[in-house]
Amino acid sequence: MGEFRDAMRRQMAVRGFAPSTQHAYLGWMAHLVRFCRIPPDQISEDAIRDWLFQLSERRLSSSTLNQAISAVRFFFQQVLRRPYGCAFGYQRAPQRVPVTLSPDEVRRLLEATGSLRNRTAMEIGYAGGLRLGEVLHLKLTDIDSGQMIIRVEQGKGKKDRNVMLAQSLLHTLREYWKRERPRKWLFPGHGGQRPLNPTVIQRAFVEAKRKAGITKAVSFHSLRHSFATHLMQSGVDVRTIQALLGHRSLGTTQRYMHVAGRYLQTTASPLDRLRGVTAR
Repeated sequence: MGEFRDAMRRQMAVRGFAPSTQHAYLGWMAHLVRFCRIPPDQISEDAIRDWLFQLSERRLSSSTLNQAISAVRFFFQQVLRRPYGCAFGYQRAPQRVPVTLSPDEVRRLLEATGSLRNRTAMEIGYAGGLRLGEVLHLKLTDIDSGQMIIRVEQGKGKKDRNVMLAQSLLHTLREYWKRERPRKWLFPGHGGQRPLNPTVIQRAFVEAKRKAGITKAVSFHSLRHSFATHLMQSGVDVRTIQALLGHRSLGTTQRYMHVAGRYLQTTASPLDRLRGVTAR
């Protein structure tokens, strides 16, 4: 890529792309150049289609393939200023219903988490609906016990938001602070210079899930899904949940209705009516 790599990196930096996004886009363009074996400014539209077809044959997920398409579109539109990057449409991502934990499963999971640090991180994820990256980037100054809020700075989409600070979580946080005495980051790693590596908490979640006897295909992010679902089940307005989760689109939040909706429990199956079976 050479000079084109530098030009693409500058354009992404100017537009405020996250370092991870920059790395991924550059990686996809390097992959395209290796596939075509010619300089990127000489790659034709047909060659790009062949490359995308080859990627689709590898059964990549729609989100992965769409990222490759985004990288190509960005390079040709913003670096080479060629219009044909628009010709490559995105794949439609499958609409999946989130897998959530029941309140009892959340309780068992937290009780099975041996480390106070790991349990505190999981409690924050569930109590405020935070993503793992948002939990690990919390600073001591983000915990406002006076207003009973947690400030999430520059979450996904580079948006700030506030979430409620549960009273029971505040007790856990105070116990954790007394024991660990963090100075800047709530969950420090690398000698306190950076936040803790996410894999530490991810592994702790897997171990706690095993000990709690939970067999569902869930991860730390499922605590965020469970937060939204349990709020919806308790009657909290969907707009409020949207604000707490930091969703740009209401449609993204409304998918939790498929999990939280009482219609699944209150609507009788026609098979039961056929056989005269009444609900328990």
